[in-house]
Amino acid sequence: MPMPKHSDEAKSYFRSLVPGLAGVEVRPMFGSVAAFVNGNMFAGLFGENVGVKLDAAGLAELAALPGSGTFGPPERPMGGYLSLPEGLPDPQKTLWLVRAHGVVAALPPKETKARR
Repeated sequence: MPMPKHSDEAKSYFRSLVPGLAGVEVRPMFGSVAAFVNGNMFAGLFGENVGVKLDAAGLAELAALPGSGTFGPPERPMGGYLSLPEGLPDPQKTLWLVRAHGVVAALPPKETKARR
């Protein structure tokens, strides 16, 4: 399963979409970048695709938009995540990230594992 190359432009673009909400962190992940709240990922970049984690209703709504699709490697897409349509205007993409943030912020904080 080869990982796509993530251009600096794509990473910068992703960062520009991430809402400036309390507790949001953008950090490196597998050669790319992802957005986290309370230690849980709510959005990420895979290749040129921006993906968001949503509840069942949000996933159904996003799946109905032309151009949305799976997120992650084609042979092993990430469950609970969908990629945003490329042609979606940036303000609407950010709204989807805000929605994903709301879903994930309601989850319990991720416990950090002790380093060995």
